[in-house]
Amino acid sequence: MNKIKVAIAGGTGYTAGELLRILVNHPDVEIGSVLSTTSAGQPVTSFHRDLLGETDLCFTDKLEAADVIFLCLGHGLSREFIDTHKIDDDTRIIDLGNDFRLDADYGNRHFVYGLTDLYKEEIKGARYIANPGCFATCIQLATIPLAALQMISDDVHVTAITGSTGAGRKLSETSHFSYRNNNISIYKSFTHQHLAEIEMTLSKLNGTAHQVNFVPMRGDFTRGIFASVYTKCDSSADEVNQIFKEYYKDSPFVFVSDDSINLKDVVNTNKCLLHVESHNGYIQITSIIDNLLKGASGQAVENMNLMFGLDQTTALKLKANLF
Repeated sequence: MNKIKVAIAGGTGYTAGELLRILVNHPDVEIGSVLSTTSAGQPVTSFHRDLLGETDLCFTDKLEAADVIFLCLGHGLSREFIDTHKIDDDTRIIDLGNDFRLDADYGNRHFVYGLTDLYKEEIKGARYIANPGCFATCIQLATIPLAALQMISDDVHVTAITGSTGAGRKLSETSHFSYRNNNISIYKSFTHQHLAEIEMTLSKLNGTAHQVNFVPMRGDFTRGIFASVYTKCDSSADEVNQIFKEYYKDSPFVFVSDDSINLKDVVNTNKCLLHVESHNGYIQITSIIDNLLKGASGQAVENMNLMFGLDQTTALKLKANLF
């Protein structure tokens, strides 16, 4: 088959950089245009130094014809991009922002929620994808096996910590080195923007809506999400462990570990690792992902692979930086 021609909008950010790192080595992809209105004409490697020697592409402000467009724009800007650019009806769109995760219909376009380990079959036939949020991916993968069996009977409690890249490339007070280094802080307790998509999925699967009490934290590291999730459950850890293993038996990137897990197990990979324990009538699930890969660009490539009939794992067999 002919190579898939790709365009990336918002090309200077972290998620675009990860997409480029994956796609320059994707055997079925040709990168056509990397868009940036502020950096047009500059080499892509002027922002993404890790790609020096890998690509000679330059940023452009002109959208070329493409088979698929990845929108790596600030939240709320994807609709504006679609409205202000001529996009062929045959062109597929994968939005890494939050514009279509909850409001899936925009004009004549319907966006499928791109949680690949839940909606694989729907994604295969989709033309437009709303890529899930990073926290949302990590927390949903820790809970959807229970929800699918209507085993969530009480509130779900989550504490999760993320690396500084989750805040994007633009510098702010709380992403500045002087703030992040040797520091941990809580933000958006019980109000984080990813809560709505988590609750949407769990209520759809579980049949009954239960509150998700989510306390997000900023970590003093660059990438990764470590989430601890617990809820009341009458089943033992062994029983839930088997439920999780059965649920994810065909998922190429989600694995249930019998041993405790740590963040370095997944950084720089597209994996999600899960570990199940039980304590005093509660089931507790640890869930870890790389926020830029399984939580963003890696899952976006999974979606593209599925949409174009490729093996889901193509170009995504990445090794963790364990040491």
